[in-house]
Amino acid sequence: MSPHDKEKLNKLEELKNKLFSKNYQTKIEYRDSFSHTKRKEVPETWGNEKKEPVGVKKFFLKTSIFKKFFLFSVGFFVLALAYVAYMFLWGGNVVSNDNISISVFGNTFTNGGEELSLQIEIINKNNTALDLVDLVVEYPRGSEGDLSQDTERIRESLGSILPGAVRNQNMEIVLFGTQGSIRPVRISIEYRVEGTNAIFVKEKLYEVSINSTPIDILVSAPSEVSPNQDITFDIKSSLNSDRTLRDVLLRVDYPVGFVFISALPAPSLGNNVWDVGEMKPGDEYDIKLFGKMVDVFDGEEKTFHISSGLQSSSDKSLIEVVYNSLTHTVMIERPFIAAELLVNGVLDREYATSSQSPIQGQISWVNNLGTKISDLSIRAKISGNAVNRKTIDSQQGFYNSLEDVIIWDKNSHDVFAEVDAGDSGSVAFSLSSLPLFSGIGGILLDPSIKIEVSISAKQPLEGNISKELKNSETKIIRIISDIGFVAKALHFSGTFENTGPIPPKVEEETTYTIVWTLSNTANNVSKTQVRSTLPPWTRFVGPVFPSSEDLTYNPSTKEIVWNAGNIARGAGITSIPKEISFQIALSPSLSQVGEAPVIINNTTLIGHDDFANANARVNKPSLNTDLKNDPGFPLHGARVVE
Repeated sequence: MSPHDKEKLNKLEELKNKLFSKNYQTKIEYRDSFSHTKRKEVPETWGNEKKEPVGVKKFFLKTSIFKKFFLFSVGFFVLALAYVAYMFLWGGNVVSNDNISISVFGNTFTNGGEELSLQIEIINKNNTALDLVDLVVEYPRGSEGDLSQDTERIRESLGSILPGAVRNQNMEIVLFGTQGSIRPVRISIEYRVEGTNAIFVKEKLYEVSINSTPIDILVSAPSEVSPNQDITFDIKSSLNSDRTLRDVLLRVDYPVGFVFISALPAPSLGNNVWDVGEMKPGDEYDIKLFGKMVDVFDGEEKTFHISSGLQSSSDKSLIEVVYNSLTHTVMIERPFIAAELLVNGVLDREYATSSQSPIQGQISWVNNLGTKISDLSIRAKISGNAVNRKTIDSQQGFYNSLEDVIIWDKNSHDVFAEVDAGDSGSVAFSLSSLPLFSGIGGILLDPSIKIEVSISAKQPLEGNISKELKNSETKIIRIISDIGFVAKALHFSGTFENTGPIPPKVEEETTYTIVWTLSNTANNVSKTQVRSTLPPWTRFVGPVFPSSEDLTYNPSTKEIVWNAGNIARGAGITSIPKEISFQIALSPSLSQVGEAPVIINNTTLIGHDDFANANARVNKPSLNTDLKNDPGFPLHGARVVE
């Protein structure tokens, strides 16, 4: 072996010894512009090395400058955030809401409608003054709703509050609500700090319990009612406060299906608003409300809303601030036995008719139970100042004149002894009204007839026990006032001086005076209007007496309208009648020779009877040249001559 070969062998042995020595250290260099000197762990086996993807290495090699920029940006953001935090917590002009304390000293309960005194304490624990401080107190105006709805707001300027300073402010507020309700009060301060125009807000919520309401409302009404059955509400409101309340309104909102009939006192606006006005301590205001549930079904619930409060300044029918409110729910139930009264075929609770018209009553009954009933009895009690008791005809019933009651029972109707489930039938009667005016009795004021129908029966139960079944309804018949209407034509008498020949001559003009006279008996009549027209051969001359009366003439239609307005009860009987006169002219033609031509056509009067709540109507026939009401009129003065 040559020396050169020996040298190579020695180097290989030396390299082998280095490779397998545990104390051998090597320096590994990576040519990626970074030098690393570290101990490289030698894997025990080949193939387990974790190799970095070539693409990733190339990416980081190419983007090292962006990494430096990103690290710089992150560092700058952290420093800026630290600076802001320092300035907010310890900086010179920075204020923290946590260092502002709002405390409220006062009762957590009050009576509704009475003043509640609150002392509000504000402490500035910041090392910077609070500038332009406003104290804002917000609370609900009414007894319903929260701070998101109608809100009362009080704002007080407090100026500046220095660091460490304490500011106390007294406030007076008035809360409303139902007894036991909780009313929220939001107390906040709005302020600025030096060096910024921003407005900062600190809030505190304070809750107050209502011990009592300023106005108590008590409702007495049935909780169950049958379809088409009358319902009565007794509503009592009383002032429960030491303060006088003004502009008080009471409102009842009706459910669908309720028909308003009447109320005592009558509503001030519409049919559901009462203007109570001023209420002093201890005052009460009572309302009796009458109505009926119609077009309702068995099992329905109908809710009435009753509220009282301050009248709105913009809408007199609305409540601006609610002092108290409550609801009353009525359940609709089908009656076990029912009786419906029809007056002249009409089912309405109130019916209006003239004193000359006969009154026919029919009572329809039905057994709504699924079982048999016994001893069915129907009673109709008839009362009122307009009843002519001598004309009452019970028609197969018994009229007890001592009690003014007509009775139908098993004594007059055998079928009433036992009535099967679902059976129905009817009974009838008739009567008439008294005259509204007589020489002996004078004027019959507010004439009416009241008919109270009641039905009863027995429902057999187990053993010998039976259950009493009852139902009732009431009808009011109001008698329309008798309006007297007299229409007459004059020539030789009357208000105006008339001209022209009598009898009238062909193609010559003769004037006549028309007089309309109105009288009235029992009830006030309003909105009275009298209408008529003129035939083609007459014309309207024009003078009207009295001149203050509202009479108009339309030349195109030849219609005359007298807006007579109000006719008081007793007009023409106990006081002077209402009267108007006007003048017309007739120019007869050859075709009318030998005739007594019409000078004014049929006349109609329409007025509204305020008591009967019905229209009164009177028709009068046309007037011709035969002046029967003129005392100076000659015997043959009516027919046209040549």
